Amino acid sequence: MDTRHLVDREIAPIIDLFPRVDLDSAPIAQIRAKAAETYSILPPPVIAPERLLVPSAHGGPDIPVFLYRPAETREGGGAILHIHGGGMVMGSVEQMQAGPAMLAATTGVPVASVEYRLAPENPFPVPQEDCHSALVWLAGQADALGFDASRMIVAGESAGGGLAAALAIMARDLGGPAIAGQLLTYPMLDHRTGSDACPYNNPTTGEFIWTRASNRFGWRALQGDYRIDDDRRGWFSPSLADDLSNLPPAYIATGSLDLFFDENLDYARRLVAAGVPVDLHSYAGAIHAFNAIPDAALSQRFNDGLLAAAAMMTGPAAG
Repeated sequence: MDTRHLVDREIAPIIDLFPRVDLDSAPIAQIRAKAAETYSILPPPVIAPERLLVPSAHGGPDIPVFLYRPAETREGGGAILHIHGGGMVMGSVEQMQAGPAMLAATTGVPVASVEYRLAPENPFPVPQEDCHSALVWLAGQADALGFDASRMIVAGESAGGGLAAALAIMARDLGGPAIAGQLLTYPMLDHRTGSDACPYNNPTTGEFIWTRASNRFGWRALQGDYRIDDDRRGWFSPSLADDLSNLPPAYIATGSLDLFFDENLDYARRLVAAGVPVDLHSYAGAIHAFNAIPDAALSQRFNDGLLAAAAMMTGPAAG
């Protein structure tokens, strides 16, 4: 179905900025190089990061982290672990600094963005374990960085949003670290989307930027030889989690034309049914990565809502 006429007019130019790539036919190095060119349109960070190496909590190598410290730290505030997007197979903290830097500058809390290892070279559970290790490290820095560890949240976009949701489940299952909130931007949650097993099949979603074919590639790369037959399946694909209770409050923002629209709404519904507070926002005419056009009115509304939610989630504990 041709959906270009449904795309918000101010957002539409992004379609040509992100040219369609056949992920199945191109070498992964070429895919990543092309993605890096595309990500170069993002604005520079408003805060320069500290580049650190942090230890793995799962026996892996040290993990690179970019730490963004605000000029003035919010008293009694928390911290944010940010996880970048890229379909599980591309992207990096180096290429995607604008978002976490803006989170730090706006909320007044430190933000750590983690350079998790990418699939297909590093399939499940490696990316999840890298993100969990970064969370463990960040929680241990509460005194040194001057934040309240009980106000620490996870945030991410697309694949990063999916990994943030998985990390919330993983941290619950492993007994910590405690997470006060999930900030999920069009999160990649359901490995079935776009496959023969897809439970949604919405004809107006997924034509641009991240397509059904792209999604099949990304999930196949992440899965590797994992059989999805044990209690970790919710860590792999959060939509598969049988139990969503006792998870932190979630802020979910998605686009009405995004491939992930239906899985995002379904996940929000299931969180609510499990007793988890959810703040859900859908933006009409928005495709995947729509906020890469920062001056569009739609993007500004999205950014305002996201930053307000981040400030609320990381703010000093009530009472």
